[in-house]
Amino acid sequence: MDKKIVISLCMGSSCFARGNMKNLEVLKEYIEENHLEEKIEFKGSLCEGLCKSGPNIVINGKTYSNVDPASLITVLNHYFKR
Repeated sequence: MDKKIVISLCMGSSCFARGNMKNLEVLKEYIEENHLEEKIEFKGSLCEGLCKSGPNIVINGKTYSNVDPASLITVLNHYFKR
């Protein structure tokens, strides 16, 4: 089996309030619609200390900042070659 893609969503109050609450829903929907449950290790994290550039999401160790639902879909499509 291929190595899983690790997605960590910042659940700190700043990132969550600035958009990760919505990004969480978008991410869960994307995973389900594309049947990626077996390809992703998904977790939440506490504050990463990057509050000013949030909301932040880390995928395979790479931090994405100022993530909104549209940019999240673009990044996910890149990782899953869609």
